[in-house]
Amino acid sequence: MLTREEALELIKKHVSKRNVVYHMVAVEAIMRGVANYFGENEQTWGLLGLLHDIDYEQTEATPEKHTLVADGILKGLVSDELVKAVKTHNFRYTGVAPESCMEKALIASDAISGLLVACALVMPSKKLADVKAETVAKKFKDKDFARGAERERILICEEIGIPKEKFFEIALEALKKSASQIGL
Repeated sequence: MLTREEALELIKKHVSKRNVVYHMVAVEAIMRGVANYFGENEQTWGLLGLLHDIDYEQTEATPEKHTLVADGILKGLVSDELVKAVKTHNFRYTGVAPESCMEKALIASDAISGLLVACALVMPSKKLADVKAETVAKKFKDKDFARGAERERILICEEIGIPKEKFFEIALEALKKSASQIGL
């Protein structure tokens, strides 16, 4: 299993856009928070969040290949369980259906990261520290706000037993711990 430091080195080889790296770090933080909520291994879940978009830049124009290229990059470096979980977050194209709690958590965490960042960016301070779970809930209902944050993917949290309001809270608090790493 890769260490976080080794994962970051691998990311440097495959991802050059700062915002993509920030997104990956954000999803890592949220996945760690969800793992903590369930009493699961935060390192493993965090690593999944960190690596989930390692092939994004290579597949940006061909979404049907997204995560399939990652399979080749990650094979042998992380467990088959993590490779499968990476592929499930693009299930619409890969056909690899999410089954486990960790796989479903990745989909919800990936989607909510954009909503949380957008909430921070509309604050006068542009800081996550000023975002409250109630703000996230209000912005979640506004379909014109952060349109790229797919609400139905966020709601997958309910399939794993986390009510959406609780998920907003978990994700926000987890991301606040990594805010300095993503410039928020």
